[in-house]
Amino acid sequence: MSGVLRVGNASGFYGDRATAWREMLDGGDLDVLTGDYLAELTMLILGRDRMRDESLGYAKTFLRQLESALGTALDRGVRLVTNAGGLNPAGLAAAIGSLAARLGLEARIGYVEGDALARPDALTANAYLGAFGIAACLDAGADVVVTGRVTDASLVVGPAIARFGWRRDDLDALAGATVAGHLLECGAQVTGGNFSFFTELPDGGHRPGFPIAELHPDGSSVITKHPGTGGAVTVETVTAQLLYEVGAPAYLGPDVVTHLDTVRLAQDGPDRVRVDGIRGTPPPDTLKVGVNNLGGFRNSMTFVLCGLDIPAKAALVRGQIEEAVGKDGLEFTLARTDHVDATDTETASALLHVHLRDGDRARAGRAFSAAAVELALASYPGCTLTTLPGDATPYGVFTADVVPQAEVAHVAVLPDGVRVPIAPPTTTEPLTRLEGPLVQHQALKGVPSEQAGGACCAGAPPAHSSLHPTRRGALGELVGARSGDKGGDANLGVWARTDATWAWLRGWLTVERLAELLPETGTLTVQRYELPNLRAVNFVIRGLLGQGVAASTRFDPQAKALGELLRSRIVDLPAEE
Repeated sequence: MSGVLRVGNASGFYGDRATAWREMLDGGDLDVLTGDYLAELTMLILGRDRMRDESLGYAKTFLRQLESALGTALDRGVRLVTNAGGLNPAGLAAAIGSLAARLGLEARIGYVEGDALARPDALTANAYLGAFGIAACLDAGADVVVTGRVTDASLVVGPAIARFGWRRDDLDALAGATVAGHLLECGAQVTGGNFSFFTELPDGGHRPGFPIAELHPDGSSVITKHPGTGGAVTVETVTAQLLYEVGAPAYLGPDVVTHLDTVRLAQDGPDRVRVDGIRGTPPPDTLKVGVNNLGGFRNSMTFVLCGLDIPAKAALVRGQIEEAVGKDGLEFTLARTDHVDATDTETASALLHVHLRDGDRARAGRAFSAAAVELALASYPGCTLTTLPGDATPYGVFTADVVPQAEVAHVAVLPDGVRVPIAPPTTTEPLTRLEGPLVQHQALKGVPSEQAGGACCAGAPPAHSSLHPTRRGALGELVGARSGDKGGDANLGVWARTDATWAWLRGWLTVERLAELLPETGTLTVQRYELPNLRAVNFVIRGLLGQGVAASTRFDPQAKALGELLRSRIVDLPAEE
C-alpha cells in the first residue's frame, strides 16, 4: 500500500499519434503505459471489419506501434494495458504473442473478455466492464493486458487496484483513480490539446506531450508529463479535460459512482496538478451497454450559391431535388457563409448541403448524386457543386442500454491460460435511484431553469444586475469551454477563469440563456449542473446529435466545436473583472 504508481497514456483514440508509444517509453520513468482506442464510432468500425473477416475486430494500428515498443517496455519493466482488443481481445492477444515470438521476446499476455453480449438484433453489443479483470491479469504477472469494451478509466484503475491492493469497498480510492483515468484517457487533451486558451501555452500548443498520472494509495494523484515535452499541465488544462464528455456530477461507473463535484485541483509545481478530495459511492446494479446497428445508407452533395437571392436559389434546388428523388429522407442545410459586397467568389458564396438517408442503397447512391449533378445547367445562375457524384455509404446508429451486472460473465484470462471469473460488486445501488435526481435537473421548456433545475441551481445568485456596468465582448474572453458527444447527446462544459467571473457566470448562464446563444438547443431537453470546485457549469443537451455520431448530418457531428461556438458569441460582459 506504499509508493507511487506512474501511469502514462499513449493513445486517446483509434488514429492517435503513431509515435506516442515510443515517445512515452523513451521520455522517462513509467510503471504502466496505457492506450485507449475505443469510442462509440470505433466499435462500429471494428464491427464492420469483423463482418468481412472474423479474425479481425481489434485496432490493427496498435500492433504496428507495438513492434517498436514491446522490447523496450519489457526491458524497462513497463507494463502495457490497452483496450485495443475491441471486439476480439483474444485475437489481439494471440497476435501480440506471435509478434513477440517473431521479435525473439518473451511476453506474458493476459486479456479480459465477457463484454460482448449475444444480441442477434445488433451489429455489436458490448457492456462497459470495470477494472478488476485488468487487475487480476496484472496480479498474475502479465506484461501486456488486452481488453475489449471496458470503461476508458478502467485502464488506469486496474493497475492501481493491482498495485495498492484495493478492494471493492475502497470507494474513495477507486473514485480518485477513476478521475485520474478520465483525465488520461484522451491523451494530449489534458496537456493542452484542444484547449480554449491554446495561445497562452508555452509552445502555442504545437505538439503537446502525452500525460502521466502519479497515483497514490488513497486514490489521489498528480497529473504531469515527461520533461521537455510540449503543451502544459495546469489547473485549467485539467479542468477542460475533466469536463469532457460527462453528464451529472454523479459519474456512473461499473466499480464506483465518482462524485465529480468533490474533485479538488491545485497547481503542484510546473506541469504538475494535484487531484484529490474525490468521494465515491457504490456503483449501479447494472452495466451500460453500447449497441451499434447499421441504420441504412447515406449520401451528400453540396451546392455553391453565389451572390444575390441566396434563399430563392436554395428553394429552387430544394424543389428540383425533391421532384427528382422524392422527399423521404432528404435534409437541407443552408450555411450562410456569404458576405455582402464581397470581392471574390468564395466570400460571396453560401453553401447548401443536401443529405439523403435511406434503406435503399440505390436510391441514396447514384440516383441521388446524379440527380444533383444533372442540375448543373438547369438550375440557379452560377450553379456549381463541390464534389462529383458518388455512391452511398452505410451509416451506423448507436444506442445505449443496460444489463444487470450479475448477468455479465466478466473473465480475466491469465498469461498461463487460466480463466478467472470476476465477481460483480456485492454492494450496489439501483440504477433508478441513481438516475432519479436527473429528473430534477431537466429543463422544462418555458420554465426558468432555477425552477426546473432543483438542487443543481439551489442558491444560485441572480444574473449580473443591470445596475452593474457592462461591456460588449466575446464570452470566450472570460471563460473556457470543452464539448463532446455521448451517443445522440452532447455535453458542453464551461468554466470561469476567476472567482469574480464564476460569481457572474453561474447566475448568468442559465438554460434559457444557452438557448438564446445557441438556438439549436432551444427545442431540446437540456440538463444543467454546477461544479463549484471547478468554477464550472456543465450542460447535457439531449438529442442534439440525433441517432449518434455515425448517423448525424450535423456540420459538427461530434459537437467538438460547440464550446468554441458558444465562446465566440458577443454578449454583455461585466465591465469590472
